[in-house]
Amino acid sequence: MEESEALTGSVNSAYLSPVESGDEEEEEEEDQSPLLTEHTPARSLYTAAGHKPQDHYNLVYIIFFILGVGSLLPWNFFITAKHYWLYKLTNSSSPSHSSDLSNYFESYLSIASTVPSVLCLLLNFILVNKLSSAVRVLSSLAVMLVIFVITTALVKVDTSAVMQEFFVATLVCVAVVSGASNIFTGSLFGVSGRFPMRISQALISGQAMGGTLCAVASVVDLAAAADVTDSALAFFLLADVFVVLCIVMYLLLPRLTYCRYYMQSPEERASPPCGVSGNGTPSVPPLRPILQRTAVLGLCVFYVFCVSIVVFPAISSGIESVSKDTGSPWTTKYFTPLTSFFLYNVADFCGRQITAWVQAPGPKSRLLPALVALRTVFVPLFIFCNYQPRGHIPTVLFAQDVYPVVFVSLLGLSNGYLGTLPMIYGPKVVQKELAEAAGVVMSFFLTLGLAAGSAFSVLIVHYI
Repeated sequence: MEESEALTGSVNSAYLSPVESGDEEEEEEEDQSPLLTEHTPARSLYTAAGHKPQDHYNLVYIIFFILGVGSLLPWNFFITAKHYWLYKLTNSSSPSHSSDLSNYFESYLSIASTVPSVLCLLLNFILVNKLSSAVRVLSSLAVMLVIFVITTALVKVDTSAVMQEFFVATLVCVAVVSGASNIFTGSLFGVSGRFPMRISQALISGQAMGGTLCAVASVVDLAAAADVTDSALAFFLLADVFVVLCIVMYLLLPRLTYCRYYMQSPEERASPPCGVSGNGTPSVPPLRPILQRTAVLGLCVFYVFCVSIVVFPAISSGIESVSKDTGSPWTTKYFTPLTSFFLYNVADFCGRQITAWVQAPGPKSRLLPALVALRTVFVPLFIFCNYQPRGHIPTVLFAQDVYPVVFVSLLGLSNGYLGTLPMIYGPKVVQKELAEAAGVVMSFFLTLGLAAGSAFSVLIVHYI
């Protein structure tokens, strides 16, 4: 095959395969070929990129980064206002008292958020060819905005007389926001799958930045806020602003030439999209060819996030300073927020950002799943830190504060790097018209990993 024949718009990845071979014959037409293969010549990738519009001033990269922040920040603010929800579910005049609703709120919150997440991601895959990505993204953002506006309006309202009703309404809001947020995030992963890998990386790094900003806000709130309703009001107002910002940013995308090139390429306009029959009737994207190429990558994503959620925050947030008895603010008030939440999110962001410059091991490498499996060691490492209270495993092997700091840093860094690589590889190893559906499938693996990790974390914490 001549080099000129390989210069097609179907190769839109920045990944450079270590295996260069220009002698293999094509098995399919060029517009049906995978976006990323082991045998894509590196020189051809660079030459092909020269014929495509440029992302001037990295504007599209920045927009997807902001969308990534907005995809998780509102939801993180929703669950970060833990003291506010406990305050509302006890008694507005006596927040120190507990009730059955407040005692089991986090368990109900986990169920109310996880089940809709999985169901909505399945729905999102079914709707890939039935509803445009713009409809799915903007409608989910609109739903999120309505819920957060209502939640914000109720912050200063005394609900002590209707506590049961407020509890039910809160869980309904959690379920709706969780479902809408997952449709939004899954659709974004699908859309980013049409672009070069740097755009998917921007989206994923933005999500980590959302977690980091939320952790910073929590520490500031812990240090400065005197009223739980004031801090909750600030959280929810910021969530409102970010949802509106995401709507504006997404509406801006079609106005950019770089985006129009990848979202509506000439090849796509000339042929019906994947899963659409010749008479124009939409159907569900074919799952088998996607899984044939992305199954290993999907399982890597699943296991990375499963291990991370098993440890963080269920175990990591229960690790106490061995010098807690000194009464120092560092060892009491700020130890967990800084060493668990803030440090993990910063390390996670760094790991995701590294993938913008380094993409190794490759999508076909056996080293990638091996490194992912190696992360299992984090579970016993954290268990044998100074986690309290301990009932069944009294032994503490790592009885110094430096150990959880190092372990949390490595957990976040490896989660960011090894979780991002398969996520950005997934849409690039399938045929071009399956890229968006593959992005949705990868986000489904991610959500399943979070759900499984949450379930295992409950069991592990019970038996420590």
